[in-house]
Amino acid sequence: MYDFRALEKKWQDYYAREKPFNIDLDKAERPFYNLMMFPYPSAAGLHIGNMFSFIGSDVYGRFMKLKGYDVFEPIGFDAFGIHSENYALKVGKHPAELTPKSIEYFREEQLKKLGNIYDWDSEAITSSPEYYKWTQWIFIQLYKRGLAEKRDSSVNWCPSCKTVLADEQVIDGHCERCSSEVDKREMSQWFFKITEYAEKLLSNLDWLDWTDTTKNLQRAWIGKSAGASITFDISGMDEKIEVFTTRPDTIYGVTYIVVAPEYPLVDKLITPVTEEAFEEFRNNVKNMDMATRTSISRPKNGIFTGSYAIHPLTGEELPIWIGDYVLAEYGTGAVMAVPAHDERDFAFARKYGLEIRQVIECDPSELPYTEKGIMVNSDKYTGMKSTDFIDRIDTIDTSIKGSVNYHLHDWCISRQRYWGPPIPMIYCDRCGTVPVPEEDLPVMLPKTDDYIPDGSGKSPLAKSPEFVNTTCPICGGPARRETDVSDNFLDSAWYYLRYLSPKNDEAAFERELVEKWCPVNMYIGGNEHATLHLMYSRFIAMALHDMGYLSFEEPFTSFRGHGLIIKDGEKMSKSKGNIVNPNQYFDSHGVDALRTYLMFMGTFLEGGDFRDSGMDAIKRFLNRVWEIANMGEGKSSLNLKIKMAETIEKVEYSITNIKPNTAIAAIMEFVNEASKENVIERQLVIDMAKLLSPFAPFLCEEIYSIKGGKKRTILEDGFPSGYEKYASMANVELPVQISGKMRGKVTLEQNSSQEKVMEAIMKDEKLASMLEGKTIRKIIYVQDKIINIIV
Repeated sequence: MYDFRALEKKWQDYYAREKPFNIDLDKAERPFYNLMMFPYPSAAGLHIGNMFSFIGSDVYGRFMKLKGYDVFEPIGFDAFGIHSENYALKVGKHPAELTPKSIEYFREEQLKKLGNIYDWDSEAITSSPEYYKWTQWIFIQLYKRGLAEKRDSSVNWCPSCKTVLADEQVIDGHCERCSSEVDKREMSQWFFKITEYAEKLLSNLDWLDWTDTTKNLQRAWIGKSAGASITFDISGMDEKIEVFTTRPDTIYGVTYIVVAPEYPLVDKLITPVTEEAFEEFRNNVKNMDMATRTSISRPKNGIFTGSYAIHPLTGEELPIWIGDYVLAEYGTGAVMAVPAHDERDFAFARKYGLEIRQVIECDPSELPYTEKGIMVNSDKYTGMKSTDFIDRIDTIDTSIKGSVNYHLHDWCISRQRYWGPPIPMIYCDRCGTVPVPEEDLPVMLPKTDDYIPDGSGKSPLAKSPEFVNTTCPICGGPARRETDVSDNFLDSAWYYLRYLSPKNDEAAFERELVEKWCPVNMYIGGNEHATLHLMYSRFIAMALHDMGYLSFEEPFTSFRGHGLIIKDGEKMSKSKGNIVNPNQYFDSHGVDALRTYLMFMGTFLEGGDFRDSGMDAIKRFLNRVWEIANMGEGKSSLNLKIKMAETIEKVEYSITNIKPNTAIAAIMEFVNEASKENVIERQLVIDMAKLLSPFAPFLCEEIYSIKGGKKRTILEDGFPSGYEKYASMANVELPVQISGKMRGKVTLEQNSSQEKVMEAIMKDEKLASMLEGKTIRKIIYVQDKIINIIV
């Protein structure tokens, strides 16, 4: 048994002192950018889920370095934003004082002990003026491009966090950060026009090398729908209502119109007779969260406005209702109701006694019938297929136009908090809205003791006259600063660019280095950021590309989204008392054991179940590795060399395909075989350590050192090679007889069990067809020689 504490401390100190993983970005010949999601310094320390993600990414980076690449693996801190600020408020500290202390703890007591191949000279901290100067610069570029605008809108308001949230930060009607129910407020906010990139964000997913789960989450969030825009005149008014529908073939089945309570024309639509009832209805809706309003199972409520719309094809008058299930920010805020062919419209019509008119052929007992089919009760189009009607939609009537709609909405960027980059805009009564001149950046976040949000809808910065009052950069007259700060997801949307030149005072990033190193080769992180960070990063890259700052429009060539960790079969939570603090395992089992176990306990892309018994087993395994490394030197058996060849192939395949658990399993098999030997060749020990080094770096550095390794680190010595002649010996071609007659061969590993041989036979199309429908009476198997199946 080795002293893992002393050994790990030795190599941690060596990494810190010698910096063997720092990269000369200019001179690198085989650049490989390996990125991981940088942490929020928003708690007492990094938890085991963070470690799982960071280690998984580092395993890939170490592997690529072994393969001879110049791997750039930077790290930093996503230090601005609501996460860090809420933690500071919780513990009663000023975020400007607590955040640097949290960063120091994360860096010195956790990340530097982890053994990752970080280039610490490239560290970027989003709350530093040197960083957020350029976050503000990006905001201004978007504004100049017409992609940032301030407008009045119904926005998501978290009453606990006391700030506006983007749609992507609301999960089932609750704040993604604190789980409080989200309200709706009418406010003037800054938005980024991400919707202008909806089609590109969607279509590029077809070729991106990303985890399917991540891409599908983005596809669903973008939510492209092909259909038609239909315009309805309003009876007695010079106004129109436009709706979007994916089922224009049901237009003859429209029997009423429903608009959202927040619809812009509502006040005009409400007649004096319904005013009082409407105010009561509107107040009730204000108290409902979005998830409740859009729930399919909840009874739908509505009120008749007293006004009517004109059907564009029949001329009949359709009553206009207000419904609590229609949202102003989705689609046009108005829907044409076809109760015979839509579940929500059907329930609403039944409740309020509205006409249900069938226009698609089906048994009336099947209503609401939501499939396409043959049109009925549809004037001259009766008998036409739905699909044919939709295909010729643009020829039907001038009030109907083929259209595409998206679920994706513009990114609300304003935050009514203190801890963030001030939005770099100025308001002048004479000149209007003016961006801060670039030479005046950064707009510094002032130090103030009055930083707690009060729920008024205004940022704490609004209470600072010294900050608010300024001069207009155009006319020189009195002006006011924007007091909102920007969403911290803007900070993280471009951090991979800043890592390449974090100390550059003249530009956000050095374009030559970006051209050499980007887009990022491999990005590993959590799928929970699929519609937040990952979507926003793609948008910012596309915008910068269109402005000529980047030659690429997709920031991450490959992305792998990993699963979540549970503890002893249960989700981790403070209330259950089963939160795993990684530091305790640094002391009790060692960093190498923690790294190896986290990668072994389950499938990385799906997650795993953390159990202390598993940690104990890995600790014993690493001690066995140490024993083999200290075994007497001598000529190894042929079988062990064949096993090494087989292990090299399995490890390479497994890590390449983000399956670290199967790589470790293969190394364990080799260790089992090596334990049977009396002596072992020095090179086999070194190569065993190389294969294990992505998982247990400190132990493997020590083994490499005691075996006479000459490089600064084991990763510089290259991936194991020279076993090609043994690789062919690792598999055998097994002849297959059926009832004594030779029928073919299967290739499989030496010493395979009869069960594995039969599995291989049944996967062989030709052999499997010969056994189909037949009863196997007996199997005669001579290992690695022949198998005879008697039928």
